[in-house]
Amino acid sequence: MSSVFDSPWFYWAVAVAIGFPVCLVALTEVHNALLRRSNPLARPVHLVRNYILPLGALLILLVQAIQISGEATPVRVVATVFGFVVLVLVLSGLNATMFAGAPEGSWRKRIPSIFLDVARFAVIAVGVGIMLAYIWGANVGGLFTALGVSSIVLGLALQNSVGQIISGLLLLFEQPFQLGDWIDTPTARGRVVEVNWRATHIDTGGGMMIMPNSALAAASFKNFSRPPGAHSLSVSTVFSVDDPPDDVIAMLNRVAVMLPQLRPGATPSSVRSGAMDYSTGIPLRSPADDFAAKSQFLRWVWYASRRAGLHLDEAEDEFATTERVQTSLRIIAPTLRLTHEDQEDLLTRVRLTRYGADEYIQYSGQIPKRMTFIVNGKVRLAATDDAGGIIPVRTLEAGDFLGQTTLTLEPVSAAAYALEEVTVLRIDREVVEDLVSRKPVLLQDFGRAIDERRESLRRALAAAKD
Repeated sequence: MSSVFDSPWFYWAVAVAIGFPVCLVALTEVHNALLRRSNPLARPVHLVRNYILPLGALLILLVQAIQISGEATPVRVVATVFGFVVLVLVLSGLNATMFAGAPEGSWRKRIPSIFLDVARFAVIAVGVGIMLAYIWGANVGGLFTALGVSSIVLGLALQNSVGQIISGLLLLFEQPFQLGDWIDTPTARGRVVEVNWRATHIDTGGGMMIMPNSALAAASFKNFSRPPGAHSLSVSTVFSVDDPPDDVIAMLNRVAVMLPQLRPGATPSSVRSGAMDYSTGIPLRSPADDFAAKSQFLRWVWYASRRAGLHLDEAEDEFATTERVQTSLRIIAPTLRLTHEDQEDLLTRVRLTRYGADEYIQYSGQIPKRMTFIVNGKVRLAATDDAGGIIPVRTLEAGDFLGQTTLTLEPVSAAAYALEEVTVLRIDREVVEDLVSRKPVLLQDFGRAIDERRESLRRALAAAKD
């Protein structure tokens, strides 16, 4: 018996017989606990339990217990398989500990997958080299030397292509922009739709610009989408030097705040930047709205400046001629029961003006100071539902009017906006009161109009709910 205890293989065999099942049970419990927590370390523990532990035990038994030479083929095969499993464990462990749970925005989350692939390849190459050298006794020095020389030759031959790939990888790692961001480069301005190893694809609105990453990395560019919600459009306008600056600024802000492209919760601002120059900053949701917002703003400013008596681009408004006012009065004469004498009397007491398409003429809840009669064009009455959607109520044409509650000083129940360019005749409250005092029947006409509008609004809201 003493000879058994003195044998060198005995203690190794006992260690394997006791330690293997104990370690197997312990690793099983750890693996199940990690699975319940969805921990990324569960996979490395699984590899240790199912592969490394049995192979390690087998290797110990072959070399220490059975005392087979390490140069024997069976031992080398088992050692090689064990080495490959250890490589897989190292790669899986690095991925689980460093990259699987990386927080958003960190360098570990931003690093391109190609960098990880290259690092994995390097670890595998070193591991295979070590196994070939120490297990099989191969001379790998010459192989690594040949690979190094080949890499230098290929690098010199493909330096331009490799440079673009490296630039692309650096861009992917740094991430100065993301897909969907709007950028302005020296040669293109648009939205980033694709970024690969070689080039960045930018949708300019007029085509696709394919920009090499090496050129983009060497140039300065502006990212309009960062930080989020910070993009603003600046629009310059010119007015007459005689126009009061405060009136101009107030008019520009009124127009800008009604733009549908305006960022929710943001407020536009206008400043005087010269003797006749003004600049309006308009916060937008996205640079994609730049063109539409600028076009609509300038179009509305053209109409609003003329209604306010201002001189955009130092131009004079000669639209409201005597002939046009007379023609307009004849159009609305049946509505107001105007005689020829009444029309002559109103000639200098009314104002003829215009609104652009989609421009609001009246707002829901507003108490009108004047009545607005449509001379030409179409106007849409609309209400707003609980979700902020627009509900069409009815369409007004030439001869119809707005501001029917001017005399009662009640807020109007529906908004009104122009469907096209609209010409209107505006009559102040004092003039309307004078007309009603001479023609009391107009009160009944206005009362019926108020009731009809309210009924139309009620039906439209009921239909929208259905």
